[in-house]
Amino acid sequence: MAGELTSYTEMFVLQPYGKKWRKQRKYVTQALGQTAVSAFYDSQEKEARKFVSNVLHDTSRLKKELELRIGTIIISATYGYYLKDENDPFLRRPITTMENFAKVTAPGAWLVDFVPQLRYLPKWMPGAGFLKTADKWRKHVLESSYTPFRWAQEKYENQSEYCARSEGTISSAPVPPNLCSTIFTTSSDRLSQEDEEQLIWAAASIMGGGLDTNVSTVLTFLLAMSLHPDVQAKAQAEVDSVVGSDRLPDIADRDSMPYLRSVMTEVFRWKPTAPLGLPHALSVDDVYEGYHLPKGTLVIPNVWHMLHDPSVYENPGDFNPDRYRNSDEEMQKVSDLIFGFGRRRCPGISFAEGSFFAIAATLLATCEMTSALDSEGKKIIGSDLDYTASGTIIVSFFIAQQSGGCCDCGDSEAWRIQINCPYHPPTEEVLEYISNFTAKAVQATPRATPKVIAGSEVPPVKNFSDRAAVPQELHESMSRTVGYALDYVLDTLDYSPEETAVPRSEEELMQQPTGDPMSLKDQFCVVLWNDDKHSFDEVIQLLCDMTGRTREEASASAVRVDEQGRDIIEMNSSIPRLLELGQTISQIDLGVTIRRAYDTFREQVTSVIIEWLLDLTRSRMASDTLCLREVIASELLSQRKQTYGRGFTNSHEFVADLVDPARLDWLLLYHTRLWKKPRLNLKEVYASLLTLSHDHKLAFASHFANVYPRIIDAYLLTDREAETSIKYFALQLFTVPSIAVYLVRHHNIVSRLLAIITSFFTNQIHDKKIVYPPNAQTDIDVDAPPFRSKRFMTIFSDLRYLCHNEPVQQLIAHNREFVTQFSRTCQMFMCINPNKRAVASHVEYETDVWISVFNVTLSLSRVIKVYGEAFSRATVAELVSAITTVMHHILMVSAIHDEERDPARFPRVSFHHVDFGDTTYEVVEFDVMDGWVSFHHSLQWLLAELFKHVDILDESSLQEIGLHSIREVCLRNASAQAIQTIIDYPLRVIAMVAQIRAGLWVRNGFAIRGQVMHYRDFMLRELCYDQDLFILQTALVILDPNSVIVSMLDRFYLVGFFSGATLHAVYDNTQMANMVEEFLYVLITILTETANANKMLLPHAVRREIVHALALGPCTYTELVKRVAERKSDDVCFDRVLGEVANFKPPETTSDSGTYELKDEAFDEVNPFFYHHTRNKREEVEIILRNRLKKKTGVQEPVLVPKPLNITRGPFVTLSSVYESEVVLQILFYGIFNVIGITNSMGAAPPSAEAIIDQTLHLIMLAIVEKPHSFSTLAAGKTFEETQNLVDVLCTLEHHTKYSKVYKARIGWILAEIAKYQPDEIRKRRHVSAPSDGSDPEDVKKRAAKARQESLMKQMKAQQISFANNFDDVDDGDEDEDDEDSSTHPTSYGTCIVCQEELNGTRAFGSLGLVQPSRLLRRYPDSQQGYLGELLSCSDTLDRPSDLSMDTTFPPLGPPVELSPIPFPDWIRAAGISILKSKPDPLLESLQFRIGTGEFVFWGAQDSAYQSYLRSSDKADAMEVHKMVDTVMVVVKNVSQQTRHLRDRKEPDPGERGAGMYLPEELVGYTVSCIEISNRGGGQRGTTVADILTESQSRMVQGLVACLTKLASLNFKGRPDDGRDAVRQAIIKRLLPEWSRSSFTSYASPLLAREPFTILVEAAAVAPDMLRHVLILTYYACLARTVIGLLYITNKTRSTAWPSTGQRRYTHLLGDVRMFFMSVVRTSPVFEHAAEVAFQAFGEARIEKLLYAFTLPFLRRAAILCRAILPSQFPTPSGMDDACEYERLLKMLNIPPLSDLPNQDTLQNALSGWCSHYSHSSVASQSNFGVVLEYPAVYQIARLPLVMDSLFVKQENTMICPRCKTVPQDAAICLACGTTVCFQSHCCVDHENQGRGECNMHMRECSGPIGMYFLVKRCSMLYLYANNGTFGPSPYLDVHGEPDISMRRGRRQYLHHTRWEEVRKIWLNHGIPTLIARKLESTVDSGGWESL
Repeated sequence: MAGELTSYTEMFVLQPYGKKWRKQRKYVTQALGQTAVSAFYDSQEKEARKFVSNVLHDTSRLKKELELRIGTIIISATYGYYLKDENDPFLRRPITTMENFAKVTAPGAWLVDFVPQLRYLPKWMPGAGFLKTADKWRKHVLESSYTPFRWAQEKYENQSEYCARSEGTISSAPVPPNLCSTIFTTSSDRLSQEDEEQLIWAAASIMGGGLDTNVSTVLTFLLAMSLHPDVQAKAQAEVDSVVGSDRLPDIADRDSMPYLRSVMTEVFRWKPTAPLGLPHALSVDDVYEGYHLPKGTLVIPNVWHMLHDPSVYENPGDFNPDRYRNSDEEMQKVSDLIFGFGRRRCPGISFAEGSFFAIAATLLATCEMTSALDSEGKKIIGSDLDYTASGTIIVSFFIAQQSGGCCDCGDSEAWRIQINCPYHPPTEEVLEYISNFTAKAVQATPRATPKVIAGSEVPPVKNFSDRAAVPQELHESMSRTVGYALDYVLDTLDYSPEETAVPRSEEELMQQPTGDPMSLKDQFCVVLWNDDKHSFDEVIQLLCDMTGRTREEASASAVRVDEQGRDIIEMNSSIPRLLELGQTISQIDLGVTIRRAYDTFREQVTSVIIEWLLDLTRSRMASDTLCLREVIASELLSQRKQTYGRGFTNSHEFVADLVDPARLDWLLLYHTRLWKKPRLNLKEVYASLLTLSHDHKLAFASHFANVYPRIIDAYLLTDREAETSIKYFALQLFTVPSIAVYLVRHHNIVSRLLAIITSFFTNQIHDKKIVYPPNAQTDIDVDAPPFRSKRFMTIFSDLRYLCHNEPVQQLIAHNREFVTQFSRTCQMFMCINPNKRAVASHVEYETDVWISVFNVTLSLSRVIKVYGEAFSRATVAELVSAITTVMHHILMVSAIHDEERDPARFPRVSFHHVDFGDTTYEVVEFDVMDGWVSFHHSLQWLLAELFKHVDILDESSLQEIGLHSIREVCLRNASAQAIQTIIDYPLRVIAMVAQIRAGLWVRNGFAIRGQVMHYRDFMLRELCYDQDLFILQTALVILDPNSVIVSMLDRFYLVGFFSGATLHAVYDNTQMANMVEEFLYVLITILTETANANKMLLPHAVRREIVHALALGPCTYTELVKRVAERKSDDVCFDRVLGEVANFKPPETTSDSGTYELKDEAFDEVNPFFYHHTRNKREEVEIILRNRLKKKTGVQEPVLVPKPLNITRGPFVTLSSVYESEVVLQILFYGIFNVIGITNSMGAAPPSAEAIIDQTLHLIMLAIVEKPHSFSTLAAGKTFEETQNLVDVLCTLEHHTKYSKVYKARIGWILAEIAKYQPDEIRKRRHVSAPSDGSDPEDVKKRAAKARQESLMKQMKAQQISFANNFDDVDDGDEDEDDEDSSTHPTSYGTCIVCQEELNGTRAFGSLGLVQPSRLLRRYPDSQQGYLGELLSCSDTLDRPSDLSMDTTFPPLGPPVELSPIPFPDWIRAAGISILKSKPDPLLESLQFRIGTGEFVFWGAQDSAYQSYLRSSDKADAMEVHKMVDTVMVVVKNVSQQTRHLRDRKEPDPGERGAGMYLPEELVGYTVSCIEISNRGGGQRGTTVADILTESQSRMVQGLVACLTKLASLNFKGRPDDGRDAVRQAIIKRLLPEWSRSSFTSYASPLLAREPFTILVEAAAVAPDMLRHVLILTYYACLARTVIGLLYITNKTRSTAWPSTGQRRYTHLLGDVRMFFMSVVRTSPVFEHAAEVAFQAFGEARIEKLLYAFTLPFLRRAAILCRAILPSQFPTPSGMDDACEYERLLKMLNIPPLSDLPNQDTLQNALSGWCSHYSHSSVASQSNFGVVLEYPAVYQIARLPLVMDSLFVKQENTMICPRCKTVPQDAAICLACGTTVCFQSHCCVDHENQGRGECNMHMRECSGPIGMYFLVKRCSMLYLYANNGTFGPSPYLDVHGEPDISMRRGRRQYLHHTRWEEVRKIWLNHGIPTLIARKLESTVDSGGWESL
């Protein structure tokens, strides 16, 4: 679409590299390059100054003016044209062109991009509308490119004057310097047509690429300066210092302003204009970090990450120009990233920087940039900002649990920030219409009866550009057809049953209504319905048992039930049989119906019709995509036309309560009669109609509201399949403001919802319908079924959705009936489920009804929050009226006694007198320990929400209605006693919670503790506990604060304690202390919490919560969210605020998550007594703050002084006057006095003493901060017990031996502050005493204790010496013996893991081992060419050397073996002579495989001749070796039998000798190979792969080889050498061609058909002394074998785009590769031709690289084996750190390189013989030449996308299950091969193998015994092994560094490399079985299966 159809690819940016691109870049660089750009300085400076001047006159034009001035700079520099205004066509055309560019390049937007042939379609053809669009956009492109160029060309050729505007007048001036004129001038001749074309597109590219980016950069600069005035001031100071005050800055001043350049660089970095750069396409294949990227791959540079990498830029989210230290080198690093890469780097950098500098410097020199202020004088930037540098809208990503939604991108009402969807852009006309409609609906008069909108009232969609001309006759025909179809559906459903129930008798069945006109066909169907209670297996087994079906048939039926929603399981005319079947099925609560076959058939037809309607909504008429949907909508909104089934009419009782029911109403009501698939299809039909227009959505909503109560009835009471209910469509409608306000106004939907809630929870349900209107006198019963329902939550959600819309909130605020109705509903839930303290005995039966009650009331409380927020839009009179209304409803249930009301919930109110201090107070009489107390009082919570509007309740506002204070608001209609009654209910709960926490309600069991946890939970407390605290705080400003506090003391039973009585009638000492602590906590909270008192803005409240949550230390995002109220954590500002106050630390290891740590400056905002902190947390925070303050000030004992309240306006401005109360003073006095008294009497501190003193001192400090003078006077003047005042007890505490050290600093601060106002009193009472010797008493005590300890130690030492002297001669003999043995200590092998005793040769020991089947080794996939490219590009070193070194040593199991010192040629000769001298060995020949491979039968895992042996008498260690061999053989025999399908080698049949796995190859060789593979890509400098070998791995290899040795010896009993010499000679014969060819009976198979490493293992087992010589032979055999394998690979692979390898690099190692290849294949003409072809296709350099890569693993494995067997004989070579790994290994193993082959006659002869033998054998004629090579590079698991949601894009192409050919509902991706399979699905099950799923099935085909899968939707790993499994952590983490299991949070997830690498390591190290075993051991839940 962006190519030839619209011509965008002609532009410089999208041009592929080539001649055209080079020409365009040359033109741009010539005119705008660094050397030429100074010519434009004057223009840039002039336009910058005009921009600033014009904006200062009209700031609202900032963005338009910026576009105009930057556009003028660019167009003037490009064409020499000066723009007249912002409407100049030369500016508007390029802007339109770039807007279209964004649409045309949108990924996946145009089908023609995927099917290019579509561009040839005729434009008139239906579906070719994109061609018209392309023509229109191409016209814009050409006009914006050619028109200005032609103007410039004409001006240049005519040498005329150009039009310029100067100071408001039009004048003539010379043509300024510009790109076009520069090119015209420098060209010797007239430009050719081709060059002219390139100049046109080069010029057009400058405007397209420069305008948006420059505008965005300047706007970002303005934002940064507004947010960071300190940076702005520093930059202004630099500008002033350079230019002074007599001129403006010039671009030439740039070099003198390094700080401003740093600011500009930081703007580029902070918010890059192109965060993902420009896409690049690879011109050749490439490899990046092991990823093969083929030619043409699209590479998108993540510029944002590069510029925000925490490892490069500290705190990257901060705007900090100082990070560059004014260094041009540091700034250049940003420029290198921001302006593009390589040849594609922007050629106009200098020009762009000049424009930016001119504007930025001029702004700084002339302006101060600040953010706008709101009505309260607070900055509003950030909350309403519509500019983002990246232009990105972040949308959460969830997996939908149900269908029914529709696209919202074009709905202007659906988004807080408009996303400006290019496909569905809302027009200004639509926006204005919606705005006017909403305003009209708000002001409309409510209708007495609701009115629905008919289809005839809905106009067709306006301004639809692709509207097709449909003939009227055709339109009417379509309408009739759709209408008939809909009526048929409704007529059929008229007879369908409401519920799935089985008739009880034949008579009842026959009386069923039917649509059969004859009613004679007695064929009936049993229909099984879907539900969410039963599993597939249950249904399948039931069908098999009841219907006699096979399992396959039953399974197919179960699938249909699941997918369709129901299935006919039997049809016949035997009614008794059908009734028996139906009743049996219904007994297990499965939905089943029995219907006439005729009716059932018609129902099935309706399902087809509904699917047909859905297809119509997806179809088009020519290019018109709306026509058919409009027809369907019109017919749905029309009334039924045909005869109704069963005689139904609009007056029928079924629809009697509906107004003008249309077809849509009937369908909505009949939704429950349908089943799953037609339900979902209908919802999709409805969704497609909603998106037609606002009118259609409104009409649909009116009909939905018309039947909404009936829908709710069905949803709550009868619907078996609630997840497909049409009720969920409410979310789509109720959240649209204009729709919501219409429904509330015209359908009274809020009142109806409140009535439903009332009837439902009072159990007013009749005939399975919720009664309307409800009986208001009916009481609530928490044990009734409604409270146990799980579906009620959505009803409250619907109410919340409606009331959250801003227009509806206006209605609530301005119409009193809304708060009145809601108060009645809340009144119903007041004080439900009360609790009473159990005293005598424990509660025997604890119900869980409290959980349901909490769920209900918390759901209601969320609605209360929304209702309360609505009154922020109210007038003061409306708010006062609402407060009065709510108070009235509270008093009606709590203050007025009613005999019919439950006395437990609402006891009779009475008052009593309480004496406290010198005053008597009248307070409510209630005993919390003896009365019933409920946690739930929703009306008080609603009242609290209304009181939070302190801005409206301000004194100045109240005066408008004749009131003066909030006290007057409340007391004008209620007495003080009434207010006390209102606040007493929250007070009772708070006191009860304190008693529960103090241990006074322990006999009430777990239920009461669970309620307290919910009530005070961090996420929920804002809905209940915090509301109760705020009611108490409000009472302090409404009533006399003294009476309120005394009421609190009375409720806490602490009047006596704070009057001097330390003994209590009920509380023991601990309980008393806890209650005092709880009381003081509540008192501190209501006196200091100012969020509501100041009406703190939500972002500030969120900030405060985050700061206090993180003050305790770093935590993860999930932990943080749990510490914050859900309303705040869910708000859109949460993440932004979190970024402002905390630094993010990304996860580093596999087990940790990302954490947030509070920034240092944010600690200044922390209040240790924050009311959400527990005591422990408060103490932790105090320690952190004191340490920080100590470090900052240097003071050893710093004092944390509380901050003042700062309540400057509103009703709570008098709150601080409470500190002047004598009641508070008395509490403070006795808080300290009683603690000191109890401490003195007991001699120890009482419980909670320090906490009480902490709280009391904090209150005193608060009082001093708020009311210093008056409080100081009271503290020094008011006396209490023993004529002491508060100052006296403070002075006593200051010097108290128990407390002075902890509190001395704080008390000192308090007394010093009081002394400012009462100096004499302080001087008189305070005294300073010090120890006589000047030392600290504590230090004296410590020194004395230390002296006593030293004295005791001296006494013990003397006793020990005396004891040793008395018994000195007892052990003399033993010491001599020890001396004799000391020189011969046995070698230690560590300690036992069980008993920890030393392991040595004195007794037997062993190590644990795991032998398991494996399929790890990968053969090279010759069918996929991409892997060859990877090999050609891979590193030549698999151990990645670094600067580290490592020394590894290992003691061998047996005596050391010395290698034969004989040179290799001599050894070959000697071996031949030895063979000649030896006699034929029939025993040996009988022990070799008959197929001629040279393998030995005794090394077969299932060798039939193997027997277990007991210890031999002639070997001291034989028994231990035999035991080890027996153990290994038992295990490997089982593994061999289980894994025959994994092996493709020829082997004897079971029962024969040598059957099963060949142990040297498939046990030892495979194990060594796995060790080698797992260590690829790792290692350290100065080491080889052998040095990475761990001690346990070395011992394992040694042990396995020892087993091979023993197995061989067991077959040569009686021979002195255990048959070693015989086996040795057999191995030599196998290796030497002259012997193998001379005896074809034994060695018919050529050596090159065997794996050379296996022979090396055999030699290590029986002849380790000749290991070095065998090593040389096997290495060269490996070389020859690799040549044959490469011939097959290179001849099968055809490609010319291989990565370049340059010149040959390994000549010194591999010599003449071509000659070696030809020498290997010369005996076969076929091979020789193949070699020639390979060298022609690949070249010698690539062939050499492949030979190197494929033979390197052999050397690595040989090094491991040799180091394990003979560690001292194969040391790591020194001085070769810079050599490649191949060279180092050859040196270590002492193997002559291939380059030395011409000097090795013996090796030449051997190679010649091997190759000749191979070429003449049948092996060479196989399709793969008989040689399959292993994959030699680093093993990787299947690659997953970096961003997880990429997996959900085009799933039908990327995630298809190969077994069932569908997109899995729950997909699992095999990480071994990348295949997608079904997880836990019913479609892919192995019924023959215990019903295993497809993961197990695929595992057998793919990775063998183990499986590892990524579960896409569950975001977790799945590991499988041996019919067991476990789940592992997801490799994907979200932006907060946390896994999002099952995508519950919906944040975007990114692949975490460390976690991904850990999965690979587990797999490579065979750790999956161990991982699963550990999980199985650690839990009774089998790896998570039962939980899942």
